[in-house]
Amino acid sequence: MTEQVIFRGWPHCRRLSNGAVDLVVTTDVGPRIVRYGFVGKDNVLCEARDEDGITGGGTWHTFGGHRLWHSPEASPRTYQPDNAPVPCEDWEHSILLKQPIEAATGVQKEMEVSLDLTGTGVTVTHRLTNRGLWPVRLAVWAITVMAPGGVEVIPQTRVDTGLLPNRCVALWPYAHMDDVRVHWGDRFVVLHQDPTAKPPFKLGITNEAGWAAYFNRHSVFIKRFPFVPGEAYPDFGVNYESYTTDFMLEMETLSPLRTLEPSETVQHVESWSLVAGVSFPGVSEDGIATVLADCCHIDPSQAGQVL
Repeated sequence: MTEQVIFRGWPHCRRLSNGAVDLVVTTDVGPRIVRYGFVGKDNVLCEARDEDGITGGGTWHTFGGHRLWHSPEASPRTYQPDNAPVPCEDWEHSILLKQPIEAATGVQKEMEVSLDLTGTGVTVTHRLTNRGLWPVRLAVWAITVMAPGGVEVIPQTRVDTGLLPNRCVALWPYAHMDDVRVHWGDRFVVLHQDPTAKPPFKLGITNEAGWAAYFNRHSVFIKRFPFVPGEAYPDFGVNYESYTTDFMLEMETLSPLRTLEPSETVQHVESWSLVAGVSFPGVSEDGIATVLADCCHIDPSQAGQVL
């Protein structure tokens, strides 16, 4: 069911619900998904409450929730404000948001959000179209900003490549490998969101398994996404990135890099789900694998294969 609601001070929002979970998108700014969670329960997405209801102006705002960018990151290209109204089309179980063309880049962002009829499944389809007059090199960059206080689990690649390397890890200048928030395991990288730790931390990784999980408030959020072997990805070749500071943690997925000719479109699809009654089992990799297998249907022996 789709209905119009007021949410966080934005008067023109659309709410999708199937009775189990609901999500809210705003058409006052964006495209942005500003809520996802069990009906009547906490929002699993971050809410930057000091930015509630803001519209207009030339300043880019975090807002929280889920957004669509294009990579590689650069200023001012990446930080084009998305503070204007977004035209939308909505149906019974899906919503299409199409942002006006970014004047500075010639890129048009489009986000289609579909909610499963039952259960907790959500499909988010991201599209970037080059509306300019010359080719643009980019990757789709889908960023889900999670509520504070949780723990993220990212699978490590397990493929045995013999004498050749089997994974890539990218680190940003402000990221310290001995940061106490991150645990570098053999099967998983575990990243804690600490509301008392303001210094930022960011990593990127080759995530061939195509999933990541975030444990928080006795539930686990699972994001699934494609990995295309042999393709070029941004930021030293990573397809998954995560950033954290004191008020949130970002789960970021990337498409392969593409050179878009005028009028060409690139698409990147994520699948979301949410499982209740699950707590983070600690950094024991056997414990993490068991929980993921039992509640998320992820094969622990493959660190990411769906059962």
